[in-house]
Amino acid sequence: MSRAQEVMKVSDGSLLGDPGRTPLSKKEGVKWQRPRLTRQALMRCCLVKWILSSTAPQGSDSSDSELELSTVRHQPEGLDQLQAQTKFTKKELQSLYRGFKNECPTGLVDEDTFKLIYSQFFPQGDSTTYAHFLFNAFDADGNGAIRFEDFVVGLSILLRGTVHEKLKWAFNLYDINKDGYITKEEMLAIMKSIYDMMGRHTYPILREDAPLEHVERFFQKMDRNQDGVVTIDEFLEACQKDENIMSSMQLFENVI
Repeated sequence: MSRAQEVMKVSDGSLLGDPGRTPLSKKEGVKWQRPRLTRQALMRCCLVKWILSSTAPQGSDSSDSELELSTVRHQPEGLDQLQAQTKFTKKELQSLYRGFKNECPTGLVDEDTFKLIYSQFFPQGDSTTYAHFLFNAFDADGNGAIRFEDFVVGLSILLRGTVHEKLKWAFNLYDINKDGYITKEEMLAIMKSIYDMMGRHTYPILREDAPLEHVERFFQKMDRNQDGVVTIDEFLEACQKDENIMSSMQLFENVI
């Protein structure tokens, strides 16, 4: 199964699921538990796969061992500090850094690189806008370039963070202009970018108006005081009360 097919199989086109659907836990009669991200799941992450592809020997299939390379000559500055800041092991950080330096000798990733990565992993859709939004979410200081340190801290949150950490990161993604609020227009822009990248290839197929329906339903749940914007507190409270949104946190790695 190709990378795109894997993503199509499990995603509904939204980073936060569909609040109108029956929660998985209620369908199956089981309580939702935050999934433990295995090394195999980690290797399905576009950004991790992109970095480590340059460190794997030619013609080898070493997905299980790529994060534990036996010989690593590159080492990021402040490795111990990064290990404390993230949920990656020392060997994982060394391997990620080695690939990062191979792909980005300057030590910085720019937006064009992000767009190239996602065009390779989602060739059947238009990932340009989503890559733009995702890059801006990683680019915390807004200087148009991402350092390795910021890169792995973001990856750690998305791939191994708590639900609360992932929700805060998702809020930052949706808050496009970084003013501390999410508007319907901002959320719709993100939803449409995901739909453009992969929505037409999901199963079941999403309708053209699906992104707008998502946004309307989310705002009904989140915008408590009906002022047209969602604050971080409203976002966190609404998401953590909705079991379907909570269970869909595991889908983060499918579009990262």
